[in-house]
Amino acid sequence: MMSYWRHISPRGALADLWHQWREPTPYRWPVLILSVSITVTMLTVLIPESQRVPPARPEVSFITTFAPDRTDAEVIASNIENQKRKEALEAAAAERAERRKQAARALARASGFDPDQLERQYSDPPAPTRSPSAP
Repeated sequence: MMSYWRHISPRGALADLWHQWREPTPYRWPVLILSVSITVTMLTVLIPESQRVPPARPEVSFITTFAPDRTDAEVIASNIENQKRKEALEAAAAERAERRKQAARALARASGFDPDQLERQYSDPPAPTRSPSAP
């Protein structure tokens, strides 16, 4: 594959084009005009109309999830309800994490390992501290 591209150069291609163009033929100018006109015609016909004009500005519509006339009491009640829901989800996630941890400890004991030693060995190491002399 490389040997094919090694013999091709832009300089040689331009030299060949110039050599062909310099040969006196009666069809040189008509063929050039015909080629350019066919290319321009095809581009004009094939490019869709929507590509030639700038796109229309988008129409923005806002979606509101809360009633615009809510009172402060309704806002406070909604915030309290959402906070309770958030705390319940966090408690459930913590409970699931604790159950996973207990299951892993039970598996370690059943496999003959010390769970406390494994936890110390594979826990995240403390973040390295930078010395004052480091740049």
